[in-house]
Amino acid sequence: MERKNSPPTPTRRGANEERKPGDPGGSGGEAEAAEMGTYKCCIFFTRRFAPGEASTPEDVRTLFSRFSGGTPYMGVDELRRYLAATGGPDADGDGEMDAAERIVDRILQGRSRTPRFGKPALTVDDFHSFLFSEELNPPIRQAKVHHDMNAPLSHYFIYTGHNSYLTGNQLSSDCSDAPIIKALQIGVRVIELDMWPNSSKDDIDILHGRTLTAPVSLMKCLTSIKEYAFVASPYPVIITLEDHLTSDLQAKVAKMVLEVFGDILYYPESKHLQEFPSPEALKGRVLLSTKPPKEYLEAKGGTMKDRGTETKFSKGENEESAWGREVPDIQDELQDANKHQDDLLYRERDVDEDDEKKARKNAPLEYKHLITIKAGKPKGSLVDALKSDPDKVRRLSLSEQELAKVAARHGPNIVSFTQRNLLRIYPKGTRFNSSNYNPFLGWVHGAQMVAFNMQGYGRALWLMNGFYKANGGCGYVKKPDFLMQTCPDGKVFDPTADLPVKTTLKVKVYMGDGWQQDFKQTHFDSYSPPDFYVKVGIAGVPSDSTMKKTRVVEDSWVPVWEEQFTFQLTVPEIALLRVEVHEYDVNEDDFGGQTVLPVSELWPGVRTVPLFDHQGVKFKSVKLLMSFEFV
Repeated sequence: MERKNSPPTPTRRGANEERKPGDPGGSGGEAEAAEMGTYKCCIFFTRRFAPGEASTPEDVRTLFSRFSGGTPYMGVDELRRYLAATGGPDADGDGEMDAAERIVDRILQGRSRTPRFGKPALTVDDFHSFLFSEELNPPIRQAKVHHDMNAPLSHYFIYTGHNSYLTGNQLSSDCSDAPIIKALQIGVRVIELDMWPNSSKDDIDILHGRTLTAPVSLMKCLTSIKEYAFVASPYPVIITLEDHLTSDLQAKVAKMVLEVFGDILYYPESKHLQEFPSPEALKGRVLLSTKPPKEYLEAKGGTMKDRGTETKFSKGENEESAWGREVPDIQDELQDANKHQDDLLYRERDVDEDDEKKARKNAPLEYKHLITIKAGKPKGSLVDALKSDPDKVRRLSLSEQELAKVAARHGPNIVSFTQRNLLRIYPKGTRFNSSNYNPFLGWVHGAQMVAFNMQGYGRALWLMNGFYKANGGCGYVKKPDFLMQTCPDGKVFDPTADLPVKTTLKVKVYMGDGWQQDFKQTHFDSYSPPDFYVKVGIAGVPSDSTMKKTRVVEDSWVPVWEEQFTFQLTVPEIALLRVEVHEYDVNEDDFGGQTVLPVSELWPGVRTVPLFDHQGVKFKSVKLLMSFEFV
């Protein structure tokens, strides 16, 4: 295959090198290895490539020698010392002995080996197999909730969906409970439903109004929410209702909600909350929140007819194109918003508060009583909307564009508002393809509900899903203390300020494996094995965000890089480690897997990092061997 003129420095495997059957990531047989290494070239010729030997990295050999005392075997006691020193599985609990014995037993069984002289022990290759096992040596502390869950809801980032009922694009896809179920299964805690009268005006449909989306019934959505609400997390589910209903249908909604949820529906006795309850106090409960219907028109720009929009996508706006784009830098977004400032920040917002008050006043009492988190846009400017009321808490919704504009000049105002109140950010109305924005624009300002189109794909959604792997994947991540603190002079955290480096993260990429199990032989290249490289970087505040990459390793299904990268972090508390594998090609590089991990949850030491596909589904076999060190 033709190569690019000047690719990154390649490393080619020797033609006679072979990986031994049974070695970590081995193919398991000479016949299979030969088959994996044979490629057709033109019509009459074939090319054969030996798989290449995946030798144990030198760092792994050094670790083994250190903890085995320089002997060729590591027993259970020595492995236990290694687990205790590196914070491995169960190393901080009462199950250390069991963990070490279990690991030795699993590795020896998996490699079809029997203990020498009756004493179970690992060789250096066995130790490598343990380190390269996702199940036995994962990269993050993912098993348990470990944040304080007793603070008010405003102290947490909450896993939030946008238009949760849509199966695809925003204009013509079907509405269903299936994406709601999928979201709940991955831990999403905020589900959005847009309520509209059905065609006969006697029942409630869930659909993206004034588009060609096909509706689904409210009752079906509510029933599915109840069934799947707590399969991934015991912490509260919040249903945000975009209400386009008449008072008689609102009364019907109240009846449905009480019928479906019964005692698990939480609603306060008081008319207004002075402080939100905690996730711990709301375990196993469902809450309702509404937003004014006019927000819908403001965000979407009216009907399809008003916009002159057709359901087809223009060039560059098709679903696949947006999903592969790089996440915009928030510093660039803030600078762009500042350049194009208009009077949006200070003019009266295009919201008729009198109409909203009338709508709420006419709403039946039983319906209003069930709303725990009240949402609204106070009369006045956008800056005025960020003023807190000492007597009550509320939820405010801003589009991603509104957030960028106000953050460019009034970022600290947003941080102050979110210390007591909830702020929800939603995608701009022109994201017809269900793409997403950079979530850090909301997170660095303390916004709890950064609402995403969960049915889409792409780097922005990878960041969102990676962020909520923290805290046991429960859907609630406690905000760092600096976002909740106010200095004596009234100042709060400013994400655009020059910040000192708090810690340095060293990341080393050793090797990768599993593609030959999960992909067809010619998936990446019809004429030779793939040429993989890895991109490693940080997503976070502007000063921390960066991406770096390894060299290309040519013609290898089991690439070995052994390259280290250093990242200086000013706000490690919310930083994310980004990892992507690509296959170098002439016209456009192929995708080989990705993952995003919370830096605060990384386990130092040599770890296995499983990779995921474009849609966030974990590959069966594809993984990297990496190490993490904080200095």
